[in-house]
Amino acid sequence: MGVVVRELAVTAVAALLLSACGGEVGAGGGLPYASSTESGSAESGSKFVKHVVVVIQENRTFDNFFSTFPGANGTTFGCMEPPSGSPALRYRYQGLSGCPSGDRRVPLKKVNLAERCDWSHAYPNFVADYDVGRMDGFGLEGGGKNCPGKVGTAVYQYVDPHQIAPYWSMAQRYVLGDNMFQTQGSGSFSAHQDLVAGATIFNQTRTKSLIDFPSHAPWGCDAPPGTKSTILLWTGMKLEDQFHEGPFPCMSYATLRDLLDAKSDSWAYYSPPVENTGKLWNAFEAIKAVRYGPEWRTNIREPNAFFNDVTKGRLPTVSWIVPDNPDSDHPTVHDTGPSWVASIVNAVGESPYWDTTAVIVVWDDWGGFYDHVKPPFFDHWGGLGFRVPLIVISPYARETHPGTPGYISHTRYEFGSILKFIENARGLGSLGTTDRRANSIVDCFDFTRAPRPFTKIKAPYSREYFLHQPYSHQPVDSE
Repeated sequence: MGVVVRELAVTAVAALLLSACGGEVGAGGGLPYASSTESGSAESGSKFVKHVVVVIQENRTFDNFFSTFPGANGTTFGCMEPPSGSPALRYRYQGLSGCPSGDRRVPLKKVNLAERCDWSHAYPNFVADYDVGRMDGFGLEGGGKNCPGKVGTAVYQYVDPHQIAPYWSMAQRYVLGDNMFQTQGSGSFSAHQDLVAGATIFNQTRTKSLIDFPSHAPWGCDAPPGTKSTILLWTGMKLEDQFHEGPFPCMSYATLRDLLDAKSDSWAYYSPPVENTGKLWNAFEAIKAVRYGPEWRTNIREPNAFFNDVTKGRLPTVSWIVPDNPDSDHPTVHDTGPSWVASIVNAVGESPYWDTTAVIVVWDDWGGFYDHVKPPFFDHWGGLGFRVPLIVISPYARETHPGTPGYISHTRYEFGSILKFIENARGLGSLGTTDRRANSIVDCFDFTRAPRPFTKIKAPYSREYFLHQPYSHQPVDSE
C-alpha cells in the first residue's frame, strides 16, 4: 500500500472524526464506550437460547445481496465520484437526484454470484469509499491481480437473487437485519477479531487498535519472527494509520472465550486448515492464551466437524464457523457459499438442538462492493465500518405479524451486538468493549410464543457434497 494513499487516508479520517464530534451520545461519536441495556431474563433469551452458532461469511455489503429485498433498506442505484481531472464530467452529472452534487448516478447491475475480481477492502479503501460522507468513492478502487486498474462501475452491482436463493429463503422465513455495520472499516483479519472480542484495542490507554492485516501469514501467533501488525493510533486529535508498524500479531486481550470459560460454558471455533503453520482464518490463532493453551487442541476444529458434533449431541454453547475457500462468498469462481450456509442451518434445524439454538449468519466485511448507507458514527478505533448483511435463524425468530414468518429488523447493530446477545442470554457479564454500547440483536426474537417447527432450506448443494469435498488449504482472503 503506497505511502501517499496512507497519508491521504489519515487526512480523510481526521476530517471524519472532527465532523463526528457532535455525534450521538452513547452511540460512539468519538466518545468512550457507552452502555446499552435490555430488560428481563426472558427478553434476553436466557431461558430459551442454549446454543448460538455464528456463521461468518466473507466480503459482501447489504446492497450487494439484498438491494431488492422487499421492505428492506436497499437501493437500485449508487453515487460515484467521476475520476479526478474531469470537470466537464462533473458538471454533466451535477444536481442529479439522490447523489452529491457533481456525482454520477450509477444503476446497480444484476450479476452472477461467481465473481473473479477481488476488490480492494482495507482501511484506506474504506476511507476512500466513504469520501467524507459522500459514499461515492467505491469506483476508484482497484480490482486486484485479476482485474487491474480502477474498478469504475463494476462494484455497483447486486447479485441475482436466484443465485443466492438459500439466503433469501432464510431472510423470508426468519429475520433479516438491514442495519448491521462492521465494527471497523477494515479487512477480514481484524473483522474476525471483532467477532470474538468486540474490538482490537490492545493498550491500556485505549489509543491503539489492530486494523487490516499483519505483514506475513499466517495472521497470528504462528507468524514468522519479525511479523508486524497494522494499527490505528488515536493521537487525541486524529487517527494515524500505521501500516505494518504494530506489534507481533499474538494478542492478550480478552475475548468471549474468557467469559465462557469463567462460566464453564463450552465453545468451539470451526475453521479450515491453511498451510502447515496455524489456521489463518481462525480468530483464536491470534489469541496467545488459546494458541499456546490446551484449548487449541480441544476447541479448535475443522468445519466438517461441526456436522459431526451436531449429530452426536456435542454442539457447544457457542460456535463460530468459517468456510473453506471454495465455499466462501469472497469473490471466486465458485457458487457454493449459500448452500454451505444452508447445510449448517439444516443440520441444526433437523436435530434435537433446533428448539434451543440461534444461528446467526453475518458477513465479515464489505469486500469493496457498493453500499449506500453511511456509517452512523465514528469512534477512536476505526469504526463503524460499512453495512453488511445479517440473518438470524431461530424457532423464536420474530414475525412481522403473528403466524406470518419473516421480519426485517431496522435496528442499528454492530458486531458487538452479537456478542451482547450471547453475553445476556448466557449471563456471562460483559467484555466492556463495543458490546457495552451496542444494541443487542434480542429484538430479532419473540420469546412469548412456542418455538416454530423447522422447514428445510432448499439449496443446490447438499451437506454430503461438503462432507466429501477435500479442503482446499487456501486462505479465504488475503486482505
